[in-house]
Amino acid sequence: MEEDKSGNSLQTPGIDGKKRNVSYFYEPTIGDYYYGRDHPMKPHRIRMAHSLIEGYGLHKSMQICKPYAATPQDIAKFHSDDYVNFLSSVSPESLSGDHLKRFGVGEDCPVFEGLFEFCQASAGGSIGAAAKLNRGDADIALNWAGGLHHAKKCEASGFCYVNDIVLGILELLKNHERVLYVDIDVHHGDGVEEAFLSTNRVMTVSIHKYGDYFPGTGQVYDIGVHNGKNYALNVPLGDGIDDDSFRGLFRPIIQKVMEVYQPKAVVLQCGADSLSGDRLGCFNLSIKGHADCLRYLRSFNVPLMVLGGGGYTIRNVARCWCYETAVAVGKEPDNNLPEGNKYMEYFGPDNVLHFDISRMENENSPKYLDKLRTILLDRLSDMEHAPSVQFQERPPTTEPPVEEEEDMDER
Repeated sequence: MEEDKSGNSLQTPGIDGKKRNVSYFYEPTIGDYYYGRDHPMKPHRIRMAHSLIEGYGLHKSMQICKPYAATPQDIAKFHSDDYVNFLSSVSPESLSGDHLKRFGVGEDCPVFEGLFEFCQASAGGSIGAAAKLNRGDADIALNWAGGLHHAKKCEASGFCYVNDIVLGILELLKNHERVLYVDIDVHHGDGVEEAFLSTNRVMTVSIHKYGDYFPGTGQVYDIGVHNGKNYALNVPLGDGIDDDSFRGLFRPIIQKVMEVYQPKAVVLQCGADSLSGDRLGCFNLSIKGHADCLRYLRSFNVPLMVLGGGGYTIRNVARCWCYETAVAVGKEPDNNLPEGNKYMEYFGPDNVLHFDISRMENENSPKYLDKLRTILLDRLSDMEHAPSVQFQERPPTTEPPVEEEEDMDER
């Protein structure tokens, strides 16, 4: 890290061989939660990813943490009291038509057994990860059960009920003047952008499919409001974006963001529905292309929280998050999957970590991508450098129950 003449730290990317202190949050029961037979969201994918992580021995290079269950009071730091009360008390048997209309639950966001416990585990992992970074106990903190970026203050949306990302960022803001949020899910990170739309203490960058596609927001001219004007950056894309095109946008934009905004902590949402062949996605990224975003952000040596998100071809989600765990700890796993994996039937017949991308057409022309990159880089050049914040009395950092390294055998 360099310093400019004013004494401010400048994050500079480069060849990055530095070992990181990595914390990894995992709740062994997370794969038991079930949205329903025909629902595309499968928490089982997190358990599959964990099995690969263990198979490669990556857990030996991290501190393993069992997330605490976020309390209703923790969750109410962003979500409304009536919504939290609803989530904590509703069951499939008690669901009413009023709930469907008022709180956004229904077909996309079903009420299933253990719903609130699932939300508590997801949110507890992200809050705990932020607390680790705040205390300096980790350089990178992973929570693949997090990244549920569509949840709103008063309602569920897009398979998401509690916005663990917002809760984690609120925790980071207790110790960090500016936080950068980067979202590479195929869907726009609308819930996080909306939460911080009017503040310059959080900058949001979302690279996503835009058009006739959920949630229908995130055009390039959506830039934030009031004090947050220009601190929301949207990169709207068409179908079929490939590794080279994605990297050609991501790296120069993020380099400029890091130079101008100078965040003190970064949150990366690694939604895997931007991978080639995703059940609901329409991008064409390989696992290595997807993971390059994490590799690049890691090179800036800024405290980094890494979260999950979307991803609906679950064998590829598990592969991707396993590989990105390896990137976080600075290892390159063999392409042949480790023998003895209990979910090997999902990965046959090749049993490899990396899969071939499809031949789908890239509908993002070089002319469009050049224009988009120019618009965004010009906007960043006009921004105030490193907006300063006057800290008021700093609230106490959340102190979750002490996480102990656990035997990570499945329960």
